[in-house]
Amino acid sequence: MSRMLASVNSLEEAIIALQFDVDIIDLKQPALGALGALQTQQVQTIVTGLQQVKPVSATIGDLPMQADVIFDAVNKMADTGVDYIKIGFFPGQDWNKVIRKLATLTQDSIQLIAVLFADQQPDLNNIKQFAEAGFTGIMLDTMNKTNGSLTQVMPLATLQHFVQTAKHYQLLCGLAGSLRAVDIPSLLPLQADYLGFRGALCEQHSRTASLDPIAMQNIKTALALADEYQQSFAYAHDSQP
Repeated sequence: MSRMLASVNSLEEAIIALQFDVDIIDLKQPALGALGALQTQQVQTIVTGLQQVKPVSATIGDLPMQADVIFDAVNKMADTGVDYIKIGFFPGQDWNKVIRKLATLTQDSIQLIAVLFADQQPDLNNIKQFAEAGFTGIMLDTMNKTNGSLTQVMPLATLQHFVQTAKHYQLLCGLAGSLRAVDIPSLLPLQADYLGFRGALCEQHSRTASLDPIAMQNIKTALALADEYQQSFAYAHDSQP
C-alpha cells in the first residue's frame, strides 16, 4: 500500500499529522507557491520537536534552475536534519548543471527528491538522469493548483509509466498535486511509494488554510477502504480457477 505524506507548515500542524499516524511529514509553506519553503530555523524547530518519530521531508522553495542557488539552498536545508530534501525542477530551464552539482551532495548521503510538474508536460526520460546522479527519489506534483488534481492533468497510463520507470531505477516515487479522496481508488493500484496531500487535509480544502482533523480522517479512511478493496479484488482474482 502507498504510504501517506502530509504537508504541514508548523510544528502545531506536524503534531496533528502525527496524531493521525501519517507516514511522512512534509514541511512547506503553501502560501509561497507550489513548493514554497519554510525558513530553515522553522524547519529545525519542527525536526527537533518531532524527535525522529516519523521521516521528515522539506522543500527548498520555488527557485530558479541555477546550480549555485540550488546547491546552497540544499546545503542549508540539510543542516536542519530533515530526512529528505525536495527540489522542484521547473520547465523551460537547463537542469543539467543543477543535477551535476547536486550529484556531489548525494555522495555525502544527503537524500534528494526531484519534483517534476505533471501539468507542465515533464520529460519522463529524465528519471534515469536523476538516478545516475544519486537522487533518492522522484515525485510528480502540479504547479498550477487551480487546474485540478494530478489525475485531471495527466492520464493514469502516464502515471503508471512514471511509477514503473522510477521503480526500475530503484527510486522512491511519489504522487501529489491537489489530490482528493476521490483520486485515491485510481492511484493506489499504481503502487507509488507514497501519495502526498495538502489541500484535501485542510479547512474548506484550501491548501493555505489550517489542517482540519475531520478532513485528515476522511483521507485516512479513504486510503484504508481503497486498500481493502484492492486486496479483496486481488484475492478474488487469484482464487479463480
